[in-house]
Amino acid sequence: MVTEKDIWNELKKVIDMELGIDVVNLGLIYEVKVIDGKKVYIKMTMTTPTCPLANAIIADVYHKVKDIPGVEDVDIELTFDPPWNPDMMSPEAKKLLGL
Repeated sequence: MVTEKDIWNELKKVIDMELGIDVVNLGLIYEVKVIDGKKVYIKMTMTTPTCPLANAIIADVYHKVKDIPGVEDVDIELTFDPPWNPDMMSPEAKKLLGL
């Protein structure tokens, strides 16, 4: 049975190639749900609606989560509500970016 912790741990391996920081510490993941122990729902955002790497990042999220043993389906919802802002980053990410 897959847990939310399993999903969050795997999402930390998805790196925003422009910033070199994972999507969790950037604050791009808004919500993770595991349904019936095998289906995963992720609500996420990008730093901007015009992010040139959006498709690559979303694909990486999908594949990393889908490759977790026991995951049968992954549903990713991309949202810009609320819009991402630097305050959503973890203290570690802010430090790495000099903020």
